[in-house]
Amino acid sequence: MAGNSQRKGAVRRKGKGNTAGSGGRVRRGLEGKGPTPKAEDRVYHKAHKAAVRGGAHKSKNAAARRGSAGGSRTGSRPGGDRSRTGAGNVGPEWVVGRNPVLEAMQAGIPIHTAYVAEGAERDERLREILKFAAESGIVLLEITRAELDRMTAGAVHQGVALQLPSFNYLHPNDLLNDALGTDNPIVVALDHVNDPRNLGAIVRSAAAFGAMGVLIPERRSAGMTAAAWKTSAGAAARIPIARAANLNRALASFADAGFTLAGLDAEGETDIASLPGASGPLVLVVGSEGTGLTRLAREACDHLVSIPIAAEVESLNAGVAAGIALYEISRQR
Repeated sequence: MAGNSQRKGAVRRKGKGNTAGSGGRVRRGLEGKGPTPKAEDRVYHKAHKAAVRGGAHKSKNAAARRGSAGGSRTGSRPGGDRSRTGAGNVGPEWVVGRNPVLEAMQAGIPIHTAYVAEGAERDERLREILKFAAESGIVLLEITRAELDRMTAGAVHQGVALQLPSFNYLHPNDLLNDALGTDNPIVVALDHVNDPRNLGAIVRSAAAFGAMGVLIPERRSAGMTAAAWKTSAGAAARIPIARAANLNRALASFADAGFTLAGLDAEGETDIASLPGASGPLVLVVGSEGTGLTRLAREACDHLVSIPIAAEVESLNAGVAAGIALYEISRQR
């Protein structure tokens, strides 16, 4: 009933007259409005935007924890970078969206579970996905759209998503032991290469030119996401990839075991075609896309080698440079 509300501010009270300087407009305008909402409840306030971002971050982390379940070898961890594998900001263990899902299937990327939302509109692309799945023996689990939203942390999945298995990284010591069991092995070490496509391209080149493994650091480095898998064209299933908690310590272990460490560097004084020790056990160290080799990695290397290029070109993409260097090393053998 009007006038009986106990809510503070709901009842119009008689004032003591106009407030000085405002004619009473401010006080009268606030009468009956109720208490001022909290800052995080006001959509235009920066506190609200911060709360939304924080909630999305927690939701994404929860989805990553759910998706990372599964066995792996000692020393292995799921991919650490958070690059997108489809529409929406989800972790590397998910591929979402009709185009990315179809491309992932066609590229032969390992699939843990495939999902399709109930009632998803059957356009041409979804029909292609269903046909490819049937022909390839891929089981598509049908779940509600709400459940798929929850599992993919609200990504724009278009009614279809793939959950990838956790990648089984080798321990650096296991990679070293395997390398010591072969004649004149080549190992490629990546010093903070952050683009998963570059990682995939380097893995592909390593497999093509006889390297027996790839070594990457756990932090500040791309991991084997869907993008890396796709770029590797399946080579990631044929060549071991090790992940080191401390890359420089792992490089020291290879050096102590008799490997020559050669760092690719645009300013390197040694031409890759004249690399000493190219025919023996070798670790080729490739730096990041933007800054090249870190100081500690440079100091760990026995030689800094460069690839001669035209003066008009400032540098080469990390994946391209690694491929050229591996070709030249294999040619010298």
